[in-house]
Amino acid sequence: MLMLEGKVAVVTGASGGIGRAIAVAFGKAGASVAVHYNGNEAKAAAVKAEIEEAGGKAEIFRCNVADFDACSEFIKNVVKTFGKIDILVNNAGITRDGLIMGMSEDDFDAVLDTNLKGSFNCIRFASRQMMRKKYGRIINITSVSGVAGNAGQANYSASKAGLIGLTKSVAKELASRNITANAIAPGFVKTEMTDVLPDDVKETAMKQIPLARFAEPEDIANAAVFLASDLASYITGQVLLVDGGMVM
Repeated sequence: MLMLEGKVAVVTGASGGIGRAIAVAFGKAGASVAVHYNGNEAKAAAVKAEIEEAGGKAEIFRCNVADFDACSEFIKNVVKTFGKIDILVNNAGITRDGLIMGMSEDDFDAVLDTNLKGSFNCIRFASRQMMRKKYGRIINITSVSGVAGNAGQANYSASKAGLIGLTKSVAKELASRNITANAIAPGFVKTEMTDVLPDDVKETAMKQIPLARFAEPEDIANAAVFLASDLASYITGQVLLVDGGMVM
């Protein structure tokens, strides 16, 4: 039996990078996947096609997760399409890096609104569906920046640290309804976001990683499949660092 057979999973920010890898891995594990995107419909459609080519089921949904009312409609539409929600992965996120003394209010607010408030919005509405079924898996994609901080990323680190606190609070609130909430904290991952980093920055980062490589998106996806499965039914409120040993 496939690990997620019969489950319905929502993956936000699923049009590329880590989100794409998670959505595809969930589809291959037997889940029907709601592939969320906000900006690039073509990439989202490609993820849907990749899942279907592997024998899975998927549909694409557009939503600005920072918009409370839009998230309400998004979750309603997923339920109309698939009948339920078993798994929610909050992966949608943005960066607007800069040193604290020069960071604009807009850059700070935009990152918090998408990364932290967006996750709250989706949990707020999806958890109601999970509570009715007395079953759910919530997985929030945070970052080692939210655990250890990172110079030049005060907004991003704050949003990801806040996501850890949100995860733990949700875990305590929803445990009695058989709903778990956990976070995955990736380190450096091979995505478009890290591809554009200068070589000297990549070399410096590599020296901080005991396993001496950047993660593949599939490394994060494998952890998400585990936390979404019944193998992790007694794990909640935890932060799993998938970072090659970078932050210990």
